[in-house]
Formats: sequence, C-alpha cells, structure tokens
Amino acid sequence: MGQSTTTTGDTTRSVLVTGGGGFLGSAIVDRLSRRGDRVFSFARSFYPELTGKVAGQIQGDICNPDQVLAACKNMDVVFHVAAKPGVWGRYSDYYQTNVVGTQNVIDACRTHQVPYLVHTSSPSVIFDGTDVEGVDESAPYSHHFHSPYQRTKAIAERAVIAASDSQLKTIVLRPHLIWGPGDNHLVPRVIARAKTLFIVGDGNNLVDTTYIDNAADAHVLAADRLAQRPELSGRIYFISQGEPVRLWDMINNILRAGGLDPVTRSMPRKVARFIGGCLELIYTILQIKQEPKMTRFVADELSRSHWFDIGAAKKDLGYIPEVTMDEGLARLEAWLRTDKNPSSHELPQAGSHDD
Repeated sequence: MGQSTTTTGDTTRSVLVTGGGGFLGSAIVDRLSRRGDRVFSFARSFYPELTGKVAGQIQGDICNPDQVLAACKNMDVVFHVAAKPGVWGRYSDYYQTNVVGTQNVIDACRTHQVPYLVHTSSPSVIFDGTDVEGVDESAPYSHHFHSPYQRTKAIAERAVIAASDSQLKTIVLRPHLIWGPGDNHLVPRVIARAKTLFIVGDGNNLVDTTYIDNAADAHVLAADRLAQRPELSGRIYFISQGEPVRLWDMINNILRAGGLDPVTRSMPRKVARFIGGCLELIYTILQIKQEPKMTRFVADELSRSHWFDIGAAKKDLGYIPEVTMDEGLARLEAWLRTDKNPSSHELPQAGSHDD
C-alpha cells in the first residue's frame, strides 16, 4: 500500500488518473499536480502538454488487465476517468472500455491494496427520454437505455458501488455536460454544426452543465473526503453548476463565444425522433461507423429537461461550483478566439476514448 492519502508535510501521495490526457482527466491532473501530489497519467497516447505536471505518463489500454495492473502499483488513489463516450457505435466496443475497463481498474486496486477509487460516471444512467427535473441520487437507473454509452456506464457504476468494502473505498461522481477551454467534445460539436442546428422542441427545457474547473475540483474533493469520512464509500453524487439553464440559451452562448450566429430554426421533438430513428436504421443496415446527424437519444437530450439536486455533493463533499457561468463563458470566449479554436479542427469520432 502507498503512503497517506493526504498531502501534508513531507507526506506526498501517489495518484493515478486514467484518461489523464483527456479533457476532464488533464484538468484533474493539473489540480493534483499544483497542490503537490505525485501524479501519474494512464492513457493510450503520450501527451506533451502533461510534461512537467506528472511524475510519469504510463501508456496502455484500459481494456488490457495486465497494463492496468502495472499502472496501479504503489498508488494511494486512483481516479478512473477514461471512458468511451458518444451516442453511436457497437455495443461491444462500449462494453470493453466502460465495463471491462472499469472492472480491470477495480481488480488492480484490490491486487495492489489501493485504498481509494474515485470513478467518473454520467447522469445519463438515469435518463429514460423523459424530463428529469431536480432529482437526487435516489433516482433509479433507467429501464429504457437508448445508447450503449448509457447502458455500459450504468453497469460500470454498479460495479464500482459493489466494490466498496473495508479494503477499497469508492465514490462515484456524475458530472453533467462538462464544458470550458480545452473541450474536445461538446463545444467543438456545437460550433462545427452551427449552420445545421435546429432547436428541438419548444426550446424551454432546462439542463445542468458543469464548468471544467468545477468538475475537476469535485473529483479532488471526493478523494479527500473519502479519506476523511470512509462512511461515504459506495455513494453517488451529481455534479453541476447548480443553476439549470435553458439548453438552447447555453448552446447560443457557446456559439456567441465563438463569434457565430445563434440558432433560431426549430422542429418538433417527434419529428427529430422520427428522423433519428430512420437514420439509426439506415446506419445500422449499411454498417456506417460515423455518428448520424440525429438519433432518438440526441433528440430526447435536446428537447427534454435534465437537471439535478447537488445538495448531497455540497453537504458531504464540500463541493461549491467556484467558477460561475458568466466567468466560465468569458474564459471560453477568450480561448475560442485563440488559434486553439476547435472549429478549425477535425471533430473526434463519436465513441472515441476520453483519454
């Protein structure tokens, strides 16, 4: 087993972040590094931008149990962030990364007696296509998953909760719609599709979002509180800004930050779902790997409310979203106006690893 799980005096903990080169993973690495932890990143690729922030970059595949086992040796805490996101792709691919990969992390933590595991999940595990308004962590898992990502993240989440015992303490976080400078998922997709976007539904649906720095802070807080209060092990926490906004206002704010015109055209949700269903069928029959422009799951996400009660995270973890929506948008605009503007980059394929 490693050293103490707090960074005090001469005691420095060793921490592994799976997916350390991804959007969220790199933000967590940055937080941990700046406060003095000895941080290691586990990802498939080498990331030059992590140089100087990590004690080492371990290259490997989360689906390979031997590589995960080696990466977890001598660690005090593991943040399992790596996942296969997206709304389209083969179920088997999602299962390998999100379920098998998570089980590999759990097994490696047990083998090396790593005492603490913080797992990044998603609120989508409870989303069934209807409005979700102000629910807390007692809300049940969905009985109607419309994407392999949802289903596999739910299976993985259950495994992490079940793994909690006297040897391994675990916490599951569900950050929602993470955005901000460096985003390689939400922001670039919105910007790339600016000219083809339609408001789906009446445009009044409220959603939660999470600024990247706040999401990273929540993860670090979770690990700290888990060490201080082991009775929190096995619990789940929603993470967000704590102030739901109209989804289409948020999308237009992102477009505005990128110097683009707002979305004004609209279509009924039923029409979007019908188009999504047709495209899903066509893409399945023709075995097209690219993500369809619309799916039933996306139509539901764009037209339904999904926001959550983060009271438990505030109470148990001491989580406060320090960066406000306005400040976050100002930072996003400053980043988008640099040469790092994602609108000039190729979009990642749906289902690519978040590492």
